[in-house]
Amino acid sequence: MYAVEFKAKIKDGMIQIPGRYRDAVTDTVKVIILKDDAAARKPESRPVSDCIERLLNNPVKIKGFRPLKRDEIYAGR
Repeated sequence: MYAVEFKAKIKDGMIQIPGRYRDAVTDTVKVIILKDDAAARKPESRPVSDCIERLLNNPVKIKGFRPLKRDEIYAGR
C-alpha cells in the first residue's frame, strides 16, 4: 500500500489532491480523515441542519406509507 499525507480544506464536500500526488492516486483509494481535536469540539463546526437537509434530499421510503390528509391531521381538535 502506498501512503500519502497532506493537509487540505474541504470545499463543497470535496478534497482536492495536490498536483504532485495526482499521478500516483488515479484509481480507488482508501481515505482516512483526521480532524484537529480543537476544531472537532466546536459545536458550530457541524450545523444541526445537516441531518434535516440529508433527509430532505434522500427521504426514507417505507412500503405502504400514506401521508395523512388535512382533515385526518386536525380530526382530534
